[in-house]
Amino acid sequence: MKIEVLKSKIHRVTVTEADLNYIGSVTIDEDLMDAANLIENEQVHVLNYNNGERFITYVIKGKRGSGIICLNGPAALKVSLGHQVIILSYASMNFDEAKKFKPDVVFPDPKTNKLKK
Repeated sequence: MKIEVLKSKIHRVTVTEADLNYIGSVTIDEDLMDAANLIENEQVHVLNYNNGERFITYVIKGKRGSGIICLNGPAALKVSLGHQVIILSYASMNFDEAKKFKPDVVFPDPKTNKLKK
């Protein structure tokens, strides 16, 4: 039996940009992607901490060290600049493997979206 488990989580980052006219996705600072073990084009769930919106999109690599969190395309309508979001990804694995698995969870500074040292 396979189950879906949390693989990666970026907890409470601040939306720095929203671009309705882009083709879609969420642009994430590459430092945050690395820390959370996310890759470009990976499916993610975005949870808006301010208004309760939840949606699914995919990751685009943002400039390393920039702190960028940009919602693109229709997802831009579900956030406002300054909103805080949680970004999650999941993995499918067998039940016994899942019991031992530990997700990569990061808690960046929500004011800068940079990793705390």
